[in-house]
Amino acid sequence: MTARYALRPSLVLAALAALTAPALAQTDALSAEELEALYWARQEAATQRFTDADVAFMTGMIGHHAQALVMSEMAERNGASPAVRRLAARIDNAQRDEIETMQRWLRDRGQPVPEVHIEGTRLMIHMTGGEGEHAGMDPGQMDHGPHGGGMAHDHGSMPGMLTQAQLDELDAARGAEFDRLFLTYMIGHHEGAVVMVDDLFASDGAAQGGNTFKVASDIQVDQRTEIARMQLMLDQMPGATD
Repeated sequence: MTARYALRPSLVLAALAALTAPALAQTDALSAEELEALYWARQEAATQRFTDADVAFMTGMIGHHAQALVMSEMAERNGASPAVRRLAARIDNAQRDEIETMQRWLRDRGQPVPEVHIEGTRLMIHMTGGEGEHAGMDPGQMDHGPHGGGMAHDHGSMPGMLTQAQLDELDAARGAEFDRLFLTYMIGHHEGAVVMVDDLFASDGAAQGGNTFKVASDIQVDQRTEIARMQLMLDQMPGATD
C-alpha cells in the first residue's frame, strides 16, 4: 500500500459517511483497504473535474500574485513606515502560500506550472511540466519580458497589473511617498484579482470540482479585506484628501 492510503479506517469511514451517506449501506461488505481505495478514487475523480477557465485562472493568478511579491519586497529597502512594512510582509507571506497552492493544483491535474523568478523589479514566469505542448521545453524560451507569462499567458494584460514604468516609479520612491504609491498601486492590484475571481465564477461550469471554488473564494475574501485595510491606511496619511 502506498503512503496515499495511510489514513486510518475510522477516518476513511467518517469521510465516506459525510460524503456518501446514502451509498454507505452498499459498502458494508468491503474491507478497510477497499474502503480506502474507494475514498481515494472519489477524491481523484473530484480532482479531475476542471475546466479551461479554471486552468487559466490558476495560471494567471500565479503571475498576478507574483507581481505583488515584487512590490512587497520593496517596502523594507525603500524606507516604508512600520505599518506598511507589516502589511507588505503579510501580503508576501499570504501570496507565497497561495502561489504554492495554485502550483500544486495545476501539477495535480497534469497542467503546465508557472515558476516564479524575481530579479529586482523584473518578474519572469517560466512554464514547466504538464502533459501538453509546453512539457519538457526549455524554461528560458518562455520568458516574455517584465511580466513574464511564458507561452500560456500574457500576464501584463491582466486586470490590476502594474506596468514596468509603474514598478520602476514605486522602486524609486522613498519614505512617505513610497507608502502612498504602494498603497495606491496595491489597492488597484488587489481590485484586479477580485475581477479575475468574479470572471471565473461567471464562467459556465467553472470553479466546481475539487477545491477550486475554495481557492478562488479565499483569494477574493483576502483581497477584499486587504483593500479595505489599505484604503483606511491611505485615508489616514498626512495630506490625504476626501
